[in-house]
Amino acid sequence: MNLMFDRIGSLIFALVGALFIAESQNISSSAYGSQVGPNMFPLGLGVILILLSLRLLWETYKKGVGASSSESHSPLRYKRFLFILAATVLYVLLLEKLGYVISSFAFLLYAFTMMGSKSVLKSGIVALLFSVGVYVIYVHVLKGTLPGLPAWLGV
Repeated sequence: MNLMFDRIGSLIFALVGALFIAESQNISSSAYGSQVGPNMFPLGLGVILILLSLRLLWETYKKGVGASSSESHSPLRYKRFLFILAATVLYVLLLEKLGYVISSFAFLLYAFTMMGSKSVLKSGIVALLFSVGVYVIYVHVLKGTLPGLPAWLGV
């Protein structure tokens, strides 16, 4: 754990959360008088992001003086971060072509292995269950839209 990196990261994420909250106010509310409109998800996401950022900031300051010298000089893993960032960009670019389930499964499996998961089988099962579960809940239960399976699969 690098305390300075965590402090700066928490402040950046808090600013991103505030941006989510501010921009969610520009989304029109529901046309049918429902209390839950399209602005609720970004608003809630912004609030959660700010709360988690404040928690991280608090934890780093609480640990601050008592941190050992080996913890404060631990190497940052820029290479791993850049690989996951590249995978995220690739995920966004392939989302429409491959569909939500396939692209999310591939992205999550890659991210889990990059983050140090020991079992590819367990990571694959979790990635598959999460991708399919989110798709089913969002598309079939909540009646939202996500890119389905690609047409070239013939399903």
